[in-house]
Amino acid sequence: MQAHAPQTPTGLPLAGLKVVEMGQLIAGPFVGKTLGDFGAEVIKIESPQGGDPLRGWRLQQDGTSVWWQVQSRNKRSLALDLRTAEGQAIARQLIREADVLVENFRPGTLEGWGLGYEDLSKDNPGLVMLRISGYGQSGPYRDRPGFGMIGEAMGGLRHLTGEPGRVPVRCGVSIGDTLAALHGVIGVLTALYHRKAHGGPGQVIDVALHEAVFNCMESLLPEYSAAGVVREPGGSALPGIAPSNAYRCQDGVVLVAGNGDSIFKRLMAAIGREDLGAAPDLAHNAGRVARVAEIDAAIEAWTCTRSVEQVLAALTAADVPVGKVYTAADIAADPHYQARDMLLEQTTREGRTLTVPGIVPKLLGTPGASRSPAPRLGEDTDAVLAELGLNPAQVAALRERGIVA
Repeated sequence: MQAHAPQTPTGLPLAGLKVVEMGQLIAGPFVGKTLGDFGAEVIKIESPQGGDPLRGWRLQQDGTSVWWQVQSRNKRSLALDLRTAEGQAIARQLIREADVLVENFRPGTLEGWGLGYEDLSKDNPGLVMLRISGYGQSGPYRDRPGFGMIGEAMGGLRHLTGEPGRVPVRCGVSIGDTLAALHGVIGVLTALYHRKAHGGPGQVIDVALHEAVFNCMESLLPEYSAAGVVREPGGSALPGIAPSNAYRCQDGVVLVAGNGDSIFKRLMAAIGREDLGAAPDLAHNAGRVARVAEIDAAIEAWTCTRSVEQVLAALTAADVPVGKVYTAADIAADPHYQARDMLLEQTTREGRTLTVPGIVPKLLGTPGASRSPAPRLGEDTDAVLAELGLNPAQVAALRERGIVA
């Protein structure tokens, strides 16, 4: 196949950064995607036997997952069997020239292949190695298999999702993996800054899925430490902050955040309950929490006689934070998403146009870009190996033995 190298990332903030991605599925590849969006050269190593399983997940188009088209844009695919000595030698040669290595195997896997940090850093002292795993590289659970949903459970999130007294529910996306990936990106950029600013060597970044989730759990642990309080599921409400909940309308549901003191007064005026807005004991959050059931009932008595659009219009006019629950169709049709460049038209290798999420965060001086579509399996193998100095005959011999594809 003809290789499609990413366009030159002129002006992108991470131009010149070389990343080798060994991860698969969600957490590790989301790191590579984010770095690639901002100009890093990302070389993704995949197994010649089928590649990253994400290629086959969820909705397929032209035999490939549309999720793959988002997760692997701005990457090059090297199909390489890391279980072989020859494959491991090629990986070492590639990593020798890299700034960053991303992996999300179970701890000990790379060491078993002779690709642990101690070995790799001998040839590349500046290497920054991001390791994402279920439980981290140390501790009594390190060898357990761990996926994002397990991290969400151990991190405390799953206990809080859902309605009180019912089985915890998934939030709808693989949030544990994504939170781990975002923490990984922060770690990579911090380590690179340290290497550049202080002249230090590279280092290992150890991200555990459950710790990334736990880091976002707000006052969960301090509340338990201070008063033995175990936070419980609150359904659609924001427990301890009132009013902030989901309210039924004639044709759907809206979310209303009326928990600021002045916002609460405006909200009560908008729904015709000035009596509640003027009540002295409801002037501050503590008093509103004590009467939250009454307040929520008053709000829903108003919303349930109106359409979603009527509620949005009235509360927006009153300067009260309000929003409807968006579906994919709502997002695709929304003018604000369009104005913010969050509906990106991307062309696949097969020539199809696909609308995908735009690039965040938004750097106003050096914004990210989608420079190349997600690659076919092994599409860049020949080009990457040539850059490492292998001649066509050597590559053909490796391909004949199934070490590359």
